[in-house]
Amino acid sequence: MKRIVRPLLSIVIIFSSSVCAGKDWNQFRGPRRNGSAAESGLLQKWPDGGPAMLWSLEGLGRGFASVSVVDETIYTTGMIDKTGYLFAIDYNGKLKWEKEYGPEWTGSYPGTRTTPTVDENRLYIMSGQGRIVCFKRDQGNLVWQVDTLEKFQGKNIKWGIAESVLIDGDKVFCTPGGKDATIVALNKHTGQTIWTTKGLSNLSAYCSPILYETNKKRLLFTMVEKLIVCVDSENGKVLWTIPHKTRNDIAAVTPLKYCQNRVYFTSHVIGGTMIRFPQDGSNYTELWSSKALDSLHGGVVLYGALYGSDIKGNWVSQHPGTGKVMFEEKLLDAKGSIACADGMLYCYSEKGTLALVDRWRDGMKLVSSFKIILGTNEHWAHPVICDGRLYIRHGDVLMAFDIKKK
Repeated sequence: MKRIVRPLLSIVIIFSSSVCAGKDWNQFRGPRRNGSAAESGLLQKWPDGGPAMLWSLEGLGRGFASVSVVDETIYTTGMIDKTGYLFAIDYNGKLKWEKEYGPEWTGSYPGTRTTPTVDENRLYIMSGQGRIVCFKRDQGNLVWQVDTLEKFQGKNIKWGIAESVLIDGDKVFCTPGGKDATIVALNKHTGQTIWTTKGLSNLSAYCSPILYETNKKRLLFTMVEKLIVCVDSENGKVLWTIPHKTRNDIAAVTPLKYCQNRVYFTSHVIGGTMIRFPQDGSNYTELWSSKALDSLHGGVVLYGALYGSDIKGNWVSQHPGTGKVMFEEKLLDAKGSIACADGMLYCYSEKGTLALVDRWRDGMKLVSSFKIILGTNEHWAHPVICDGRLYIRHGDVLMAFDIKKK
């Protein structure tokens, strides 16, 4: 498979030799899993045609995975001839190495779903077939692998497992959807089982979990086949569940942490719910619910207000304290994914429009936009903002754009 780097700038740009940890984007949806980058000094308006493209790399195969960026190395996954590959790419867009990790999802909408999770000197991925694989970060040497569907008697779902694993301490959390093993914790060093949840017996629902640390507990929140779930991350005890039956059992949006022990969940058609819980996570109170902002899989950001797109293609702004809808318009040509940084929103529509959007009077104001014309198949990967760069994955091609102020 031929892979080509196509620099589109005539000027050679020299970058610093290291990136501080605060600028790394080490997992799906970023360091805090909320789609937000702690960046400043970024362009507040793009030139006509979009920001300068630093490079593009093709040959990544089929997939909707985003990228992780740590220490000036970019990691992503792709499927070539039914096999999943993990790719490591240097800061200039050249392929450093690639490693096979087994069969990938070849059913409806074939390709990879998982974004690598980077933890210290290792990488962790979960394939669309439910296999978790751990690699060394420097050369991609295999450390361990576990077929979670086989081991925990799970069953794959209609569009393939689409979870990016979460790591906390020595634990890797994932959702194989087995009997008395809907959610499991594995030892990140060995892959051995630490705990499994009891009594849920729900399948996975395309959702990547989050961790919420209080003064008393480290709580794991996610959505599974028909439930919103809160789990004690230390021992796997299910503290409570909320019925959450969605169309086609899709609950693909990563929950969002909010202040004062509150978490926001949303799914397509059903809409969003804000809940509050005590320090020990023993129960919950529903603060509000709303049909608005019923995102399918493009994610939601909390940036003063809640922002994202709904199933009808509207882009929505919603007050996080009350659920009041402040903006609801067809800002772009379709629904899509979203990230945020330096006071601005980065919106990537399913029709390939990439837009810079201002949070204007509690709403959304389109500032700049252009079309992504490279790449293949669906525009589903989430945008990534790291060290003054915007990374866009479109199927077979990864692009890096310079969004720093000059």
